[in-house]
Amino acid sequence: MQSRERAFLFWTTVAALLLVSRLCHSYVLWADEDYHLAAAIQMLHGKMLYRDLWYDKPPLAALLSLVFAARDGWTLRLAGSIVALASCAAAYGVASRIWSRTEGYCAAALLAFFLIFYAPTAVIPFEPDTLMILPHLAAVYFALRQRPFAAGTLAGIAFLLSPKGATVLAACLLFHPAGWLAMIAGFALPNLAVFAWLGAEGALDGYLRQVWAWGILYAGQLGADPQAQHAWQAVSNWLGFHAALVIGAVVGWKREVLGMRWRLLAWAAISFAAAAVGLRFAPRYFDQLLPALVVPAAGGLALLVKGGPIGSRRRLALAAIAVALVIPIVRFGPRYFTLAGDSLMDVRFTWSDVALDQESRTAAILLRAFRRPGDTVFIWGYRPNLIVYTGLPVASKLWDSQPVTGVPADRHLTDSRPVAPEWARENRLELARTAPSIILDGLSAYNPQLDIHNYPELSSWLAHYCVALRARNITIYRRCPD
Repeated sequence: MQSRERAFLFWTTVAALLLVSRLCHSYVLWADEDYHLAAAIQMLHGKMLYRDLWYDKPPLAALLSLVFAARDGWTLRLAGSIVALASCAAAYGVASRIWSRTEGYCAAALLAFFLIFYAPTAVIPFEPDTLMILPHLAAVYFALRQRPFAAGTLAGIAFLLSPKGATVLAACLLFHPAGWLAMIAGFALPNLAVFAWLGAEGALDGYLRQVWAWGILYAGQLGADPQAQHAWQAVSNWLGFHAALVIGAVVGWKREVLGMRWRLLAWAAISFAAAAVGLRFAPRYFDQLLPALVVPAAGGLALLVKGGPIGSRRRLALAAIAVALVIPIVRFGPRYFTLAGDSLMDVRFTWSDVALDQESRTAAILLRAFRRPGDTVFIWGYRPNLIVYTGLPVASKLWDSQPVTGVPADRHLTDSRPVAPEWARENRLELARTAPSIILDGLSAYNPQLDIHNYPELSSWLAHYCVALRARNITIYRRCPD
Protein backbone atom coordinates (compact mmCIF):
# COMPACT_ATOMS: atom_id res chain seq x y z
CA MET A 1 0.00 0.00 0.00
CA GLN A 2 1.35 3.41 -0.98
CA SER A 3 2.10 5.96 1.76
CA ARG A 4 -0.63 8.26 0.45
CA GLU A 5 -3.19 5.45 0.63
CA ARG A 6 -2.07 4.56 4.15
CA ALA A 7 -2.40 8.18 5.20
CA PHE A 8 -5.89 8.38 3.72
CA LEU A 9 -6.94 5.18 5.50
CA PHE A 10 -5.47 6.39 8.80
CA TRP A 11 -7.16 9.78 8.79
CA THR A 12 -10.46 8.38 7.53
CA THR A 13 -10.46 5.85 10.37
CA VAL A 14 -9.60 8.48 12.98
CA ALA A 15 -12.29 10.84 11.66
CA ALA A 16 -14.92 8.08 11.65
CA LEU A 17 -14.13 6.95 15.20
CA LEU A 18 -14.21 10.49 16.55
CA LEU A 19 -17.49 11.24 14.77
CA VAL A 20 -19.24 8.05 15.86
CA SER A 21 -18.12 8.46 19.46
CA ARG A 22 -19.52 11.96 19.58
CA LEU A 23 -22.75 11.19 17.78
CA CYS A 24 -23.50 8.70 20.56
CA HIS A 25 -23.84 11.77 22.79
CA SER A 26 -26.21 13.66 20.50
CA TYR A 27 -29.04 13.51 23.04
CA VAL A 28 -26.97 14.67 26.00
CA LEU A 29 -25.65 18.09 26.95
CA TRP A 30 -22.68 17.93 29.27
CA ALA A 31 -21.88 20.37 32.04
CA ASP A 32 -20.19 23.56 30.89
CA GLU A 33 -20.75 23.16 27.15
CA ASP A 34 -24.41 24.11 27.62
CA TYR A 35 -23.33 27.39 29.24
CA HIS A 36 -21.59 28.57 26.08
CA LEU A 37 -24.41 27.38 23.83
CA ALA A 38 -26.90 29.25 26.00
CA ALA A 39 -24.81 32.43 25.83
CA ALA A 40 -24.64 32.13 22.05
CA ILE A 41 -28.42 31.68 21.89
CA GLN A 42 -28.81 34.94 23.82
CA MET A 43 -26.48 36.63 21.34
CA LEU A 44 -28.78 35.40 18.58
CA HIS A 45 -31.58 37.10 20.52
CA GLY A 46 -29.61 40.35 20.24
CA LYS A 47 -27.85 40.43 23.62
CA MET A 48 -24.21 41.42 24.02
CA LEU A 49 -21.96 39.35 26.26
CA TYR A 50 -21.00 41.02 29.54
CA ARG A 51 -23.11 44.12 28.83
CA ASP A 52 -26.55 42.51 28.46
CA LEU A 53 -25.70 39.04 29.73
CA TRP A 54 -23.68 37.76 32.66
CA TYR A 55 -21.00 35.49 31.21
CA ASP A 56 -18.04 34.67 33.42
CA LYS A 57 -15.86 33.05 30.75
CA PRO A 58 -13.72 34.52 27.94
CA PRO A 59 -15.82 35.06 24.82
CA LEU A 60 -14.42 32.65 22.24
CA ALA A 61 -16.38 29.50 23.20
CA ALA A 62 -19.67 31.38 22.84
CA LEU A 63 -18.53 32.99 19.59
CA LEU A 64 -17.54 29.61 18.14
CA SER A 65 -21.00 28.29 19.01
CA LEU A 66 -22.46 30.96 16.75
CA VAL A 67 -20.77 29.26 13.78
CA PHE A 68 -23.34 26.45 13.95
CA ALA A 69 -26.16 28.64 15.33
CA ALA A 70 -25.68 27.20 18.85
CA ARG A 71 -27.60 24.07 17.95
CA ASP A 72 -27.39 20.97 20.07
CA GLY A 73 -27.80 17.39 18.84
CA TRP A 74 -25.85 16.04 15.90
CA THR A 75 -24.82 19.54 14.77
CA LEU A 76 -23.00 20.16 18.04
CA ARG A 77 -21.36 16.74 17.92
CA LEU A 78 -20.24 17.22 14.34
CA ALA A 79 -18.59 20.50 15.32
CA GLY A 80 -16.84 18.76 18.21
CA SER A 81 -15.64 15.99 15.90
CA ILE A 82 -14.11 18.51 13.50
CA VAL A 83 -12.22 20.21 16.31
CA ALA A 84 -11.04 16.84 17.69
CA LEU A 85 -9.81 15.73 14.26
CA ALA A 86 -7.99 19.02 13.76
CA SER A 87 -6.39 18.54 17.19
CA CYS A 88 -5.12 15.12 16.12
CA ALA A 89 -3.70 16.67 12.95
CA ALA A 90 -1.91 19.28 15.07
CA ALA A 91 -0.49 16.53 17.31
CA TYR A 92 0.77 14.80 14.17
CA GLY A 93 2.45 18.03 13.10
CA VAL A 94 4.23 18.57 16.43
CA ALA A 95 5.53 15.01 16.77
CA SER A 96 6.55 14.87 13.10
CA ARG A 97 8.48 18.09 13.51
CA ILE A 98 10.43 16.73 16.49
CA TRP A 99 10.96 13.20 15.18
CA SER A 100 9.38 11.76 12.01
CA ARG A 101 6.03 10.93 10.43
CA THR A 102 5.94 7.65 12.33
CA GLU A 103 5.88 9.52 15.64
CA GLY A 104 3.37 11.93 14.10
CA TYR A 105 0.93 9.13 13.38
CA CYS A 106 1.48 7.72 16.87
CA ALA A 107 0.70 11.12 18.42
CA ALA A 108 -2.48 11.53 16.36
CA ALA A 109 -3.63 7.99 17.19
CA LEU A 110 -2.91 8.39 20.90
CA LEU A 111 -4.76 11.71 21.10
CA ALA A 112 -7.75 10.28 19.22
CA PHE A 113 -7.79 7.27 21.54
CA PHE A 114 -7.85 9.35 24.70
CA LEU A 115 -10.39 11.77 23.23
CA ILE A 116 -12.70 8.77 23.02
CA PHE A 117 -11.85 6.50 25.95
CA TYR A 118 -12.08 8.63 29.02
CA ALA A 119 -14.77 10.33 31.11
CA PRO A 120 -17.29 11.92 28.71
CA THR A 121 -17.33 15.14 30.76
CA ALA A 122 -13.68 15.58 29.83
CA VAL A 123 -13.53 14.61 26.16
CA ILE A 124 -16.96 15.06 24.59
CA PRO A 125 -18.14 18.61 25.49
CA PHE A 126 -17.70 21.57 23.18
CA GLU A 127 -16.18 23.67 25.94
CA PRO A 128 -12.97 25.68 26.53
CA ASP A 129 -10.72 23.00 28.04
CA THR A 130 -11.44 20.59 25.18
CA LEU A 131 -11.39 23.27 22.51
CA MET A 132 -8.04 24.61 23.74
CA ILE A 133 -6.23 21.39 22.80
CA LEU A 134 -6.18 22.54 19.16
CA PRO A 135 -4.62 26.02 19.55
CA HIS A 136 -2.30 24.59 22.23
CA LEU A 137 -0.80 22.04 19.85
CA ALA A 138 -0.90 24.37 16.87
CA ALA A 139 0.94 27.08 18.81
CA VAL A 140 3.70 24.66 19.83
CA TYR A 141 3.94 23.47 16.21
CA PHE A 142 4.62 26.98 14.94
CA ALA A 143 7.07 27.61 17.77
CA LEU A 144 8.99 24.51 16.66
CA ARG A 145 8.99 25.87 13.13
CA GLN A 146 10.39 29.14 14.51
CA ARG A 147 7.38 31.17 13.46
CA PRO A 148 6.91 33.06 16.71
CA PHE A 149 4.20 35.48 15.64
CA ALA A 150 1.92 32.65 14.49
CA ALA A 151 2.69 30.71 17.68
CA GLY A 152 1.89 33.72 19.83
CA THR A 153 -1.34 34.41 17.94
CA LEU A 154 -2.55 30.87 18.53
CA ALA A 155 -1.62 31.13 22.21
CA GLY A 156 -3.62 34.37 22.30
CA ILE A 157 -6.59 32.51 20.80
CA ALA A 158 -6.21 29.88 23.53
CA PHE A 159 -6.30 32.70 26.08
CA LEU A 160 -9.64 33.83 24.63
CA LEU A 161 -10.95 30.36 25.47
CA SER A 162 -9.51 30.19 28.98
CA PRO A 163 -7.09 32.16 31.15
CA LYS A 164 -5.00 28.98 31.12
CA GLY A 165 -4.09 29.95 27.58
CA ALA A 166 -1.32 32.07 29.10
CA THR A 167 0.53 28.83 29.86
CA VAL A 168 0.38 27.95 26.17
CA LEU A 169 2.46 31.06 25.53
CA ALA A 170 4.92 29.87 28.19
CA ALA A 171 5.16 26.49 26.44
CA CYS A 172 5.87 28.17 23.11
CA LEU A 173 8.67 30.19 24.67
CA LEU A 174 10.31 26.93 25.72
CA PHE A 175 10.60 25.79 22.14
CA HIS A 176 11.62 29.11 20.59
CA PRO A 177 12.85 31.53 23.25
CA ALA A 178 14.60 33.75 20.70
CA GLY A 179 11.24 34.70 19.22
CA TRP A 180 9.83 36.04 22.49
CA LEU A 181 9.10 39.55 21.23
CA ALA A 182 7.20 38.46 18.12
CA MET A 183 5.47 35.79 20.19
CA ILE A 184 4.19 38.31 22.72
CA ALA A 185 3.09 40.59 19.88
CA GLY A 186 1.15 37.71 18.32
CA PHE A 187 -0.39 36.85 21.69
CA ALA A 188 -1.53 40.45 22.13
CA LEU A 189 -3.08 40.79 18.67
CA PRO A 190 -6.31 38.72 19.04
CA ASN A 191 -6.78 39.89 22.61
CA LEU A 192 -6.45 43.56 21.74
CA ALA A 193 -8.89 43.03 18.88
CA VAL A 194 -11.43 41.49 21.27
CA PHE A 195 -10.85 44.22 23.87
CA ALA A 196 -11.46 46.85 21.19
CA TRP A 197 -14.68 45.09 20.18
CA LEU A 198 -15.86 44.85 23.78
CA GLY A 199 -14.98 48.48 24.39
CA ALA A 200 -16.88 49.60 21.31
CA GLU A 201 -19.92 47.63 22.52
CA GLY A 202 -19.73 49.02 26.06
CA ALA A 203 -18.98 45.56 27.44
CA LEU A 204 -15.35 45.86 28.53
CA ASP A 205 -16.14 46.77 32.13
CA GLY A 206 -18.53 43.84 32.39
CA TYR A 207 -15.88 41.55 30.94
CA LEU A 208 -13.32 42.64 33.52
CA ARG A 209 -15.78 42.22 36.39
CA GLN A 210 -17.40 38.96 35.33
CA VAL A 211 -14.43 37.07 33.89
CA TRP A 212 -11.61 38.38 36.04
CA ALA A 213 -13.00 39.79 39.30
CA TRP A 214 -15.52 36.95 39.68
CA GLY A 215 -12.99 34.42 38.38
CA ILE A 216 -10.39 35.41 40.96
CA LEU A 217 -12.96 35.12 43.74
CA TYR A 218 -14.02 31.72 42.45
CA ALA A 219 -10.46 30.41 42.13
CA GLY A 220 -9.47 31.73 45.55
CA GLN A 221 -12.07 29.74 47.51
CA LEU A 222 -12.29 25.98 47.14
CA GLY A 223 -15.72 25.57 48.67
CA ALA A 224 -17.12 22.06 48.67
CA ASP A 225 -15.98 21.07 45.21
CA PRO A 226 -15.28 17.30 45.34
CA GLN A 227 -12.36 17.64 42.92
CA ALA A 228 -10.79 20.18 45.26
CA GLN A 229 -11.22 18.04 48.36
CA HIS A 230 -9.81 14.90 46.71
CA ALA A 231 -7.20 16.52 44.50
CA TRP A 232 -4.54 13.86 44.59
CA GLN A 233 -7.07 11.09 44.17
CA ALA A 234 -8.25 12.85 41.01
CA VAL A 235 -4.65 13.10 39.79
CA SER A 236 -3.95 9.42 40.42
CA ASN A 237 -7.21 8.41 38.73
CA TRP A 238 -6.37 10.42 35.63
CA LEU A 239 -2.81 9.11 35.49
CA GLY A 240 -4.09 5.58 35.97
CA PHE A 241 -6.44 5.74 33.01
CA HIS A 242 -3.71 7.47 30.99
CA ALA A 243 -0.93 5.14 32.10
CA ALA A 244 -0.11 4.30 28.48
CA LEU A 245 0.75 7.96 27.92
CA VAL A 246 2.83 8.10 31.08
CA ILE A 247 4.83 4.98 30.19
CA GLY A 248 5.34 6.14 26.63
CA ALA A 249 6.28 9.64 27.75
CA VAL A 250 8.92 8.32 30.18
CA VAL A 251 10.54 6.45 27.28
CA GLY A 252 10.11 9.43 24.98
CA TRP A 253 11.74 11.82 27.45
CA LYS A 254 14.85 9.63 27.30
CA ARG A 255 15.25 10.31 23.59
CA GLU A 256 17.67 13.17 23.09
CA VAL A 257 16.71 15.06 19.95
CA LEU A 258 18.26 18.47 19.44
CA GLY A 259 18.03 19.37 23.11
CA MET A 260 14.31 18.57 23.28
CA ARG A 261 14.36 16.45 26.42
CA TRP A 262 14.28 19.25 28.98
CA ARG A 263 11.85 21.26 26.86
CA LEU A 264 9.38 18.39 26.69
CA LEU A 265 9.69 17.81 30.42
CA ALA A 266 9.19 21.51 31.16
CA TRP A 267 6.17 21.57 28.82
CA ALA A 268 4.57 18.76 30.83
CA ALA A 269 5.36 20.55 34.10
CA ILE A 270 3.82 23.83 32.89
CA SER A 271 0.73 22.02 31.61
CA PHE A 272 0.26 20.12 34.86
CA ALA A 273 0.56 23.36 36.81
CA ALA A 274 -2.16 24.88 34.61
CA ALA A 275 -4.42 21.87 35.20
CA ALA A 276 -3.80 22.18 38.93
CA VAL A 277 -4.80 25.85 39.29
CA GLY A 278 -7.22 26.08 42.21
CA LEU A 279 -6.62 22.41 43.07
CA ARG A 280 -9.96 21.48 41.54
CA PHE A 281 -8.92 18.80 39.07
CA ALA A 282 -12.26 18.33 37.34
CA PRO A 283 -11.72 15.69 34.60
CA ARG A 284 -11.81 18.24 31.77
CA TYR A 285 -9.07 20.33 33.39
CA PHE A 286 -6.57 17.59 32.53
CA ASP A 287 -7.13 18.30 28.84
CA GLN A 288 -4.43 20.91 29.38
CA LEU A 289 -1.96 18.09 30.02
CA LEU A 290 -2.90 15.87 27.09
CA PRO A 291 -0.79 17.63 24.41
CA ALA A 292 2.32 17.68 26.60
CA LEU A 293 2.06 13.93 27.23
CA VAL A 294 0.82 12.76 23.84
CA VAL A 295 3.86 14.11 21.98
CA PRO A 296 6.63 12.49 24.09
CA ALA A 297 4.50 9.34 24.44
CA ALA A 298 4.41 9.11 20.66
CA GLY A 299 8.19 9.36 20.62
CA GLY A 300 8.47 6.63 23.22
CA LEU A 301 5.95 4.31 21.56
CA ALA A 302 7.61 4.66 18.17
CA LEU A 303 11.01 3.93 19.69
CA LEU A 304 9.69 0.79 21.37
CA VAL A 305 8.02 -0.44 18.19
CA LYS A 306 11.12 0.28 16.11
CA GLY A 307 13.27 -1.65 18.59
CA GLY A 308 14.67 0.95 20.98
CA PRO A 309 15.22 -0.53 24.43
CA ILE A 310 16.13 -4.15 23.71
CA GLY A 311 15.31 -7.48 25.25
CA SER A 312 12.88 -7.96 28.08
CA ARG A 313 12.71 -4.24 28.94
CA ARG A 314 11.30 -3.41 25.53
CA ARG A 315 8.82 -6.29 25.57
CA LEU A 316 7.78 -5.41 29.12
CA ALA A 317 7.21 -1.76 28.22
CA LEU A 318 5.11 -2.68 25.16
CA ALA A 319 3.09 -5.16 27.20
CA ALA A 320 2.49 -2.55 29.91
CA ILE A 321 1.30 -0.02 27.31
CA ALA A 322 -1.01 -2.61 25.74
CA VAL A 323 -2.57 -3.46 29.11
CA ALA A 324 -2.84 0.23 29.98
CA LEU A 325 -4.76 0.87 26.74
CA VAL A 326 -7.20 -1.96 27.46
CA ILE A 327 -8.20 -0.48 30.84
CA PRO A 328 -9.88 2.71 29.48
CA ILE A 329 -11.48 0.71 26.66
CA VAL A 330 -13.09 -1.65 29.16
CA ARG A 331 -14.08 1.17 31.50
CA PHE A 332 -15.45 3.70 29.01
CA GLY A 333 -16.12 1.81 25.80
CA PRO A 334 -19.36 0.00 26.75
CA ARG A 335 -21.07 3.28 27.59
CA TYR A 336 -21.01 4.30 23.92
CA PHE A 337 -22.99 1.20 22.99
CA THR A 338 -25.43 1.87 25.83
CA LEU A 339 -25.99 5.48 24.76
CA ALA A 340 -26.31 4.55 21.09
CA GLY A 341 -28.75 1.74 21.86
CA ASP A 342 -30.91 3.86 24.15
CA SER A 343 -30.97 6.66 21.59
CA LEU A 344 -31.99 4.36 18.74
CA MET A 345 -34.69 2.73 20.87
CA ASP A 346 -35.83 6.11 22.24
CA VAL A 347 -35.29 4.86 25.79
CA ARG A 348 -34.72 7.31 28.65
CA PHE A 349 -31.12 7.32 29.81
CA THR A 350 -30.69 5.91 33.33
CA TRP A 351 -27.06 6.95 33.66
CA SER A 352 -26.68 8.98 36.87
CA ASP A 353 -24.24 11.39 35.21
CA VAL A 354 -26.96 12.64 32.87
CA ALA A 355 -29.81 12.73 35.42
CA LEU A 356 -29.82 16.53 35.73
CA ASP A 357 -29.67 16.94 31.97
CA GLN A 358 -32.59 14.56 31.51
CA GLU A 359 -34.54 16.46 34.15
CA SER A 360 -33.95 19.73 32.31
CA ARG A 361 -34.97 18.13 29.02
CA THR A 362 -38.24 16.93 30.59
CA ALA A 363 -38.96 20.39 32.02
CA ALA A 364 -38.35 21.98 28.61
CA ILE A 365 -40.82 19.58 26.98
CA LEU A 366 -43.49 20.34 29.61
CA LEU A 367 -42.85 24.05 29.27
CA ARG A 368 -43.83 23.99 25.62
CA ALA A 369 -47.44 23.34 26.64
CA PHE A 370 -47.94 26.85 28.04
CA ARG A 371 -45.28 28.96 26.37
CA ARG A 372 -46.48 32.24 24.91
CA PRO A 373 -44.95 34.52 22.32
CA GLY A 374 -42.63 37.03 23.96
CA ASP A 375 -41.93 34.90 27.03
CA THR A 376 -38.66 35.51 28.85
CA VAL A 377 -37.00 33.40 31.51
CA PHE A 378 -34.79 33.44 34.60
CA ILE A 379 -33.15 30.28 35.96
CA TRP A 380 -32.64 29.69 39.66
CA GLY A 381 -29.69 27.31 39.70
CA TYR A 382 -27.12 26.49 37.06
CA ARG A 383 -29.24 25.05 34.27
CA PRO A 384 -28.07 26.63 31.00
CA ASN A 385 -29.32 23.50 29.25
CA LEU A 386 -32.83 24.84 29.87
CA ILE A 387 -31.96 27.79 27.64
CA VAL A 388 -30.63 25.43 24.97
CA TYR A 389 -33.69 23.16 25.10
CA THR A 390 -36.25 25.98 25.18
CA GLY A 391 -34.47 28.65 23.13
CA LEU A 392 -36.11 31.31 25.33
CA PRO A 393 -34.54 34.75 25.73
CA VAL A 394 -33.58 35.80 29.24
CA ALA A 395 -35.22 38.81 30.82
CA SER A 396 -32.09 40.64 31.93
CA LYS A 397 -28.33 40.46 32.25
CA LEU A 398 -28.71 38.10 35.21
CA TRP A 399 -30.00 34.77 33.94
CA ASP A 400 -28.91 32.20 36.52
CA SER A 401 -28.47 32.20 40.27
CA GLN A 402 -24.66 32.14 40.47
CA PRO A 403 -24.16 35.92 40.64
CA VAL A 404 -27.39 36.30 42.66
CA THR A 405 -26.47 33.88 45.46
CA GLY A 406 -22.73 34.42 45.10
CA VAL A 407 -22.20 30.63 45.12
CA PRO A 408 -20.40 29.28 42.02
CA ALA A 409 -22.02 26.49 40.06
CA ASP A 410 -19.35 23.90 40.78
CA ARG A 411 -20.39 23.76 44.42
CA HIS A 412 -23.90 25.17 44.82
CA LEU A 413 -25.61 21.77 45.05
CA THR A 414 -23.73 21.05 48.29
CA ASP A 415 -22.43 24.39 49.59
CA SER A 416 -24.18 27.67 50.35
CA ARG A 417 -21.24 29.95 51.18
CA PRO A 418 -21.06 32.95 48.83
CA VAL A 419 -17.70 34.09 47.50
CA ALA A 420 -18.91 37.70 47.21
CA PRO A 421 -21.84 38.41 49.60
CA GLU A 422 -22.19 42.14 48.93
CA TRP A 423 -21.86 41.76 45.19
CA ALA A 424 -24.51 39.03 45.28
CA ARG A 425 -26.84 41.29 47.26
CA GLU A 426 -26.45 44.04 44.67
CA ASN A 427 -27.28 41.51 41.97
CA ARG A 428 -30.40 40.39 43.85
CA LEU A 429 -31.59 43.98 43.99
CA GLU A 430 -30.98 44.26 40.26
CA LEU A 431 -32.86 41.03 39.63
CA ALA A 432 -35.83 42.28 41.68
CA ARG A 433 -36.21 45.12 39.18
CA THR A 434 -36.79 42.71 36.30
CA ALA A 435 -39.95 40.90 35.25
CA PRO A 436 -39.27 37.58 33.50
CA SER A 437 -42.38 35.73 32.35
CA ILE A 438 -41.10 32.41 33.68
CA ILE A 439 -38.81 31.34 36.52
CA LEU A 440 -37.29 27.88 36.32
CA ASP A 441 -36.09 26.77 39.75
CA GLY A 442 -33.72 23.83 39.49
CA LEU A 443 -31.76 24.45 42.68
CA SER A 444 -34.04 24.85 45.71
CA ALA A 445 -34.95 21.15 45.87
CA TYR A 446 -31.30 20.16 45.85
CA ASN A 447 -29.94 22.71 48.31
CA PRO A 448 -32.64 24.09 50.65
CA GLN A 449 -30.17 26.62 52.05
CA LEU A 450 -30.18 28.27 48.63
CA ASP A 451 -33.96 28.10 48.28
CA ILE A 452 -35.19 31.00 46.19
CA HIS A 453 -37.58 31.98 49.02
CA ASN A 454 -34.73 32.51 51.49
CA TYR A 455 -33.69 35.94 50.20
CA PRO A 456 -35.53 38.99 51.59
CA GLU A 457 -34.53 41.14 48.59
CA LEU A 458 -36.53 38.78 46.34
CA SER A 459 -39.64 38.26 48.49
CA SER A 460 -41.76 41.03 46.93
CA TRP A 461 -40.52 40.12 43.47
CA LEU A 462 -41.33 36.43 43.94
CA ALA A 463 -44.83 37.26 45.20
CA HIS A 464 -45.78 38.05 41.60
CA TYR A 465 -45.15 34.45 40.51
CA CYS A 466 -47.32 31.37 40.83
CA VAL A 467 -46.28 27.72 40.54
CA ALA A 468 -47.34 26.47 37.11
CA LEU A 469 -46.06 22.90 37.34
CA ARG A 470 -43.19 20.76 38.55
CA ALA A 471 -40.92 18.57 36.49
CA ARG A 472 -39.33 16.21 39.01
CA ASN A 473 -37.07 18.58 41.00
CA ILE A 474 -37.59 21.62 38.80
CA THR A 475 -40.34 24.05 39.77
CA ILE A 476 -41.73 26.18 36.97
CA TYR A 477 -43.20 29.54 37.97
CA ARG A 478 -45.21 31.82 35.71
CA ARG A 479 -45.99 35.42 36.42
CA CYS A 480 -49.42 35.49 38.09
CA PRO A 481 -52.34 37.10 36.26
CA ASP A 482 -52.90 40.72 37.33
